[in-house]
Parts: sequence; C-alpha cells; structure tokens
Amino acid sequence: MDRFDLTTANSLVLAVDLQERFQAAIPSIAPGGTVAKAARLLLEGAKLLNVPTLISEQYPKGLGPTLPLLREVQPEASVFAKTHFSCYDDPTLNQLFSEEPRSHVILCGVEAHVCLLATMADLLSHGKWVVVAADAVDSRNPQHRDWALSAMRDLGALVLPVESILFRWQRQAGGATFKALSNLVK
Repeated sequence: MDRFDLTTANSLVLAVDLQERFQAAIPSIAPGGTVAKAARLLLEGAKLLNVPTLISEQYPKGLGPTLPLLREVQPEASVFAKTHFSCYDDPTLNQLFSEEPRSHVILCGVEAHVCLLATMADLLSHGKWVVVAADAVDSRNPQHRDWALSAMRDLGALVLPVESILFRWQRQAGGATFKALSNLVK
C-alpha cells in the first residue's frame, strides 16, 4: 500500500481548527473564502462517499466553535476539543488514532505551520499515511503556509488539491455518485 492508494474504505478526513475566531486573522476560511470553499468541498465529498470525518477545535472556549458552513455539511462528524497543537498529542484523539484501522488520514484546516504540521508529523511517525488537502489549509502568514506545505511534503505527506482526493476516492466515471461528485466540484 502506498500514499496514493486512497480508497473510501481506508481513508478518514481530519478537519483541524477551522473555527470562528480564526476568520479575522485568516480571511480565506471565512464564508466565500478559498480555503472555506475547498474545505467544504472536501467535507461534502467525504459525506457523499461515506468517508468518516473528525473535527478538532483548539480551545473552543476561547476560539469558538467550528465554522457553521462546515458543521452544516457534516453535522454528524465527531468534534474533539483540544489544547495540544498536534491532534495526536491529545489523549482522546491519540486513542482514537491508535485504534483506527484506516491507514490514510486526509488533513485540512489551520494553521498549516503549527497544528497541521505537528499533527501530520505525528501521524506519519505512528504509521499512518497522510494526505494534505493543500487548497483547504492556510496560516495567518501565507509564507508560513507555503513553508509548512513544503515541509510536509519533505517529511513524507502527499500534498494534493481537494479535487484530486475526491476523484481518487471515486476511482471511475459513471453512476449516480460520480454525477453528484461532479456537481459538487462545478
């Protein structure tokens, strides 16, 4: 099995810290923003294709909940509050990942150079394949995002656009699911 052997059976999505209070510092995650659109597309596609989604929230008491535009797409997704930067360092998420048989974790969220980078490195070091949805991640400073994406690639993550992930899960054209997925990306 390799990094690009993405299937709906071996994948799960982890949306990291896409929270209300980050919108002022990271406008791309606000409604209508490029990262918000890409993250929503990833979560909609995951739901359509029955890929489970987990959502982390960094100190929600202070930073607010996950963006409503994402929660409305995935109201059944499990949400985990955390104070660690790496999701893997959070005891609840660590146990979940340790017991999770799915081999591929698709990451989106903020901030790329802090929580995503740390989470990605820890997941890789504990035997998970990591795919970063590059157009669905950001940082307050775009240069920090770019450096983080380069570091993630250097460390062994596969860095792809959301559409590549969705159509890799889909695998072939035709059928009702393909038509629904195609309508999502238009």
